[in-house]
Amino acid sequence: MKKINNVLKKISLLLYSYIYKNRLFLSYVILSFAGCLFLRGFTIGNALNFKSMITELGLIFIIGSFGYFCKPDKQFRYFFSWLCIFTLIFVVNSIYYTFYTNFASVGELATLSQAETVTDSIFDGLKLVDFIYLFIPITFCYIHQKLRYSPYYNYMLKIEKSLKLFLFTMGIGIAIIVLRLIVSTPSDFSRLAKLWNRESVVERFGILLYQGNDIFQTLIPKINSLFGYEEAYELFTNYFESEEREKYNKENKYTGILEGYNVVYVHMESIQNFLMDLEFNGQTVTPNLNKLASEGLFFSNFYPQISTGTSSDAEYIMLTGLMPSSSGTVFVSYYDNTFNTIATNLKNKGYYTFSMHGNYSSMWNRNNVHPRLGYSEMYYRESFVFDTEKDWIGLGVNDKVFFEQAIEKLETFESTYENYFGTVITLSNHSPFDSHESFDLDLTDYYTDEVTGFDVSNCYLCDRDIGRYIVSSHYADEALGDFLTYIKESDYFNNTVFIFYGDHDAKISYKDMNYLYNYDYTTGKLKDKEDESYIEYDSYDHNLNKKTPLIIWTKNKTLSKKLKGEVDTTMGMYDAAPTLYNMLDIDNKYVLGHDIFNIQNNNIVVFPNGNYLTDTIYYNNSTGEYKILKEGIILDNDYITDNVEYTETLLGVNNAIITYDLFNMKKRDATLE
Repeated sequence: MKKINNVLKKISLLLYSYIYKNRLFLSYVILSFAGCLFLRGFTIGNALNFKSMITELGLIFIIGSFGYFCKPDKQFRYFFSWLCIFTLIFVVNSIYYTFYTNFASVGELATLSQAETVTDSIFDGLKLVDFIYLFIPITFCYIHQKLRYSPYYNYMLKIEKSLKLFLFTMGIGIAIIVLRLIVSTPSDFSRLAKLWNRESVVERFGILLYQGNDIFQTLIPKINSLFGYEEAYELFTNYFESEEREKYNKENKYTGILEGYNVVYVHMESIQNFLMDLEFNGQTVTPNLNKLASEGLFFSNFYPQISTGTSSDAEYIMLTGLMPSSSGTVFVSYYDNTFNTIATNLKNKGYYTFSMHGNYSSMWNRNNVHPRLGYSEMYYRESFVFDTEKDWIGLGVNDKVFFEQAIEKLETFESTYENYFGTVITLSNHSPFDSHESFDLDLTDYYTDEVTGFDVSNCYLCDRDIGRYIVSSHYADEALGDFLTYIKESDYFNNTVFIFYGDHDAKISYKDMNYLYNYDYTTGKLKDKEDESYIEYDSYDHNLNKKTPLIIWTKNKTLSKKLKGEVDTTMGMYDAAPTLYNMLDIDNKYVLGHDIFNIQNNNIVVFPNGNYLTDTIYYNNSTGEYKILKEGIILDNDYITDNVEYTETLLGVNNAIITYDLFNMKKRDATLE
């Protein structure tokens, strides 16, 4: 007991000595950390989140450790400078959150001067709490003055060992960050990399790492674009003027078929094709989607080519016929580029253009990028009337309420404008597919136990991601059915074509998908490969299963006869825009995809990670291996290498367009002069 007391006494003396000798540094730490807690507490209301707390504390220690390279009487300036930077971050984000219920992005702040309503209303919306953070540097100055008139600085000048304190403090900071990494999940890193849901990033990583990451993602594209413009433009020109591209630019039976029609994209969140084949207890998972596919022109082998931007990537590809960015996301990192889109081309022809979504317009930076993509108006969360308790699912207004009010807006467009084009974006089927009282699909298996003879029920999918996804998709399909009913019963939309597309796969794991196909509920185990009912499902099948529906549909009786049937040609999302351009009789060669009715079996789908898909093989770029999709096919090496070369060229051209903003004519002319 005496030894323990001696140890505790030594520890307390060391702790007291450390605090006494590092009063200025610890004041900096406490004030910085308090500001982080206050900001989260007054905004998202989760001040004591463990993950964000340790991230912020670790960063504060690491940043502060460099102060020990200054002499004790000069350390105040270093710590005070950082406290001023932190205070600026706190104040700006507090005010920004008041107006936008989101956290500030450096890229967005640069555009605030263009927003007409901001300047007029900013002072009206300020709250006292927005300025509580100003007490941080003021308090630190007070502490400095107290120490200045004490023996503290003179004493520390004699005894302080700068290198030792730097290493010790840096070590503490690194240890805390390592602890944060240990408790991290893949979804944590995914959210940090994508930066699409800022509130979630701040909640998990804290305001300091969020703001640093935001600055990094904003500046890196700008730095990269300073070098190599001429080479990028030459690559761009050579590609789009090649004879290989020209041979696919020809008319077909669909040329001009949609000229003069209104066009509406319906962006269906996380809907995949395999859902259309599922049935549980006599209930089809997607009966309305299935019916829609049978009534319209259904492209059954349509593959999204999204990257970290997921839904925003899908929007971008569908509008441009290009591919997403190889670093960051177009909507966040390159939102101020000049874009050549279906919306801009139709807008130039006199179309009214719009986008519509049941969440905040700041999600995925849409409030800044959508006008540049060619949308004249945006109708988002604030444009809809809803009950936050019963009408909210996941990220925003549920699809049923959203579609009901969207129809009213669409009918207004019909009666107001001669022609219009827009995108209607759903969200109820967004991960993590949380349950809701409106979900009514029963996934339970009912059977008779062969041993006991008793009736047994087993919902083996209910607690897995795949089960929640299926139930959520059934709800989304019900909402889709309501939307189609509204359209069919409306006096409008006889001159309107709807293009329904799944934006991306649901990110369901290979393990969960295998669980869907090969779980034996009578034994509680996965089926053995020797089982007759076992379904082969490997990593290639998992990637091939990520296809989503693309359906062109109209209630116009004459046109619907021409837009009917199944197109099973393998196609990528970047093929949708050029196919639609031909249907609208718009000439735009600056797309990476092809009109699918011209290229047919010669098509290749290139993915951002370098993988590619044809009607013959799926090629894995990271391993150099591939799977042949047709029996009896023998490929020579040229087939593989030629497609690898084409893939690299396509990704290079795409990267050049995005990084160097090659559709910006003024920038191009100024650079090449």
